[in-house]
Amino acid sequence: MDLMLLQNRLGHTFKDATLLQQALTHRSHSTLHNERLEFLGDSILNCVVASLLFDRYTKIDEGDLSRVRANLVKQQSLYEIAQRLELSQFLRLGEGELKSGGFRRPSILADTLEALFGAIFLDAGFDAARDVIRALYIPILDTVDPKTLGKDAKTLLQEYLQGKKIALPQYNVVATHGAAHNQEFEIECLVPKLDIQVFGNGGSRRAGEQAAAKLALEAVQKAFVKAPAAPRKAKPRTAQLKLSGIATIQPDAPEAPQDVVGKPAAPVKDKGPAEVTTAVTAAKAPAKAQAPAVNGSVGNVGSLGSAEAAAPSKTSNAANAVTETVAAGSVATVATPSNATLHTTSKSKTA
Repeated sequence: MDLMLLQNRLGHTFKDATLLQQALTHRSHSTLHNERLEFLGDSILNCVVASLLFDRYTKIDEGDLSRVRANLVKQQSLYEIAQRLELSQFLRLGEGELKSGGFRRPSILADTLEALFGAIFLDAGFDAARDVIRALYIPILDTVDPKTLGKDAKTLLQEYLQGKKIALPQYNVVATHGAAHNQEFEIECLVPKLDIQVFGNGGSRRAGEQAAAKLALEAVQKAFVKAPAAPRKAKPRTAQLKLSGIATIQPDAPEAPQDVVGKPAAPVKDKGPAEVTTAVTAAKAPAKAQAPAVNGSVGNVGSLGSAEAAAPSKTSNAANAVTETVAAGSVATVATPSNATLHTTSKSKTA
């Protein structure tokens, strides 16, 4: 194990080599391990990263600064830096951790990196530790998007889809590879509405989902760039007028009925059933014959006969009037024969 190679990658040469060895020692290896150095290094890392963000992003408020700092110093970020340094080949682990693949475990690698920062602080002071941390983090800060500060891939994908009013993505475990203590998860990410299906791999299910979400976000953004949203179609004007209560063009109405002369019949106001009933009743009521009494009862009977003889003509005229009135009002016509006569039997006594 060439510790000088690691010091060159860090950009710091230790004056006290025992601090370097302690920082690389896991608690499974011996009682002199790196947990106390990890505690110290964690505080130094947070201070330096906070200073970097404060100087770099002058227009960002405290909430966003805190979020991006938490994202930069979390276990996954430290694990990625440790992989870049190939820190796993310098770890001092116990036999059990070696067999279980502890040199690849993200938590062990992240803790060891923080312990190294603490050891550099004790070896050469705060400025030396700050220079090492700045050199490791500047490349990362150059790739940070201010609009997505501190947001992981799953959060960004969810917010992007919600902004487009698309259902949230679906994550499924497709397969697991490797032994039980060192599994690698293959995760499927689906966006059904856009027919997008991608796969991501990670040392844990969460890491696999993040990897898949990152690929899905790139695919979704490309899909919207290639196929912009179609303009909304305008509704037909006829429907708009109907909704607004404006008269629209109606289909051709049937022709008005023609009268006998050939001219259109004048509109007649419909009469209600009560009016028709009244007219029919008046037509059926017999006219009262009033005649002066001449020469007693015989004269009365004769006068009555003559009055009744004149009644049919009046009754016929009334019936005809009723028939015309009802027909004009589009109501059922009451048929009364025009030649109806009243039969009256007159008996006369011969004096």
